[in-house]
Amino acid sequence: MNRILKIFCLFLITTLIFSACSDYNKLLKSDNVDKKYEAALKYYEKKDYYRAGTLLDEVRPLLAGRPEAETAEYLYAYTQYNEGLFQVSAQLFRTFYAVYGNSPNAEEALFMHAKSLYKDSPEYSLDQTSTQTAIVSIQEFLNRYPESKFKDDATKMYDELAGKLERKAFETAKLYYQMGKSQLTYYQAAVTAFNNFEREYPASNYNEEAAYYRILAQFYLAEESIEEKQRERYFDTVGLYQAFVDKYPKSKFLRDAENIYDKSSKQLERIKSSTTANTAKAQ
Repeated sequence: MNRILKIFCLFLITTLIFSACSDYNKLLKSDNVDKKYEAALKYYEKKDYYRAGTLLDEVRPLLAGRPEAETAEYLYAYTQYNEGLFQVSAQLFRTFYAVYGNSPNAEEALFMHAKSLYKDSPEYSLDQTSTQTAIVSIQEFLNRYPESKFKDDATKMYDELAGKLERKAFETAKLYYQMGKSQLTYYQAAVTAFNNFEREYPASNYNEEAAYYRILAQFYLAEESIEEKQRERYFDTVGLYQAFVDKYPKSKFLRDAENIYDKSSKQLERIKSSTTANTAKAQ
């Protein structure tokens, strides 16, 4: 009996699915704009964003000039967002805001434009051009609607994206350091990158580690340099170490940094002795 009931239920579900598909296909072929629009609203309410979006996309140009046009454009943007097509939804929400700037939904549309770009932002290890675009859009939204009900969400998104750019900058500088083992110029690039990082992100949690790696990069740059440049570069290494100790006296990198300091100091003594000896010979 249970088996028969299961078979019957399966048959009923299959029938309903085919019936629904048949109705949907008929709507697609129909020229009745109102029926398509009403069906799109029902699909949207059921969270069937694919079918709702397909129907709304067809009726949007046909609703131009009618009161329903605004709702159709607004919901269509949301269908694309809910389908995960964030670049498309970002453009649609932006267009809605531009066309319907006086709409009660204008504020939310601009927020969703920014949120779509936020969702489209990739992992920190990838190119961050879209992240920068998203940050600009969020800032624009906050400037236009400083007391918005979406303010907290927008601020959280901004902070997360800013943190991603911060991580990207730190990892890029660190990568230059790692690449220095194969080419001297990368140590120079690493020192510059770590300097820029500290200047751009003075409150970053990565600054202690960045300062440590800057000492390493400067030391290895000195070590691999021609003799004429070594004194100045070892001297800079010592200066970086002293600044590091003053700022992070209890750093977990302190022992390793002290080791670099000792090596740099010995090299400076060697260079000094060599210079003195050469001067004496010349006289």
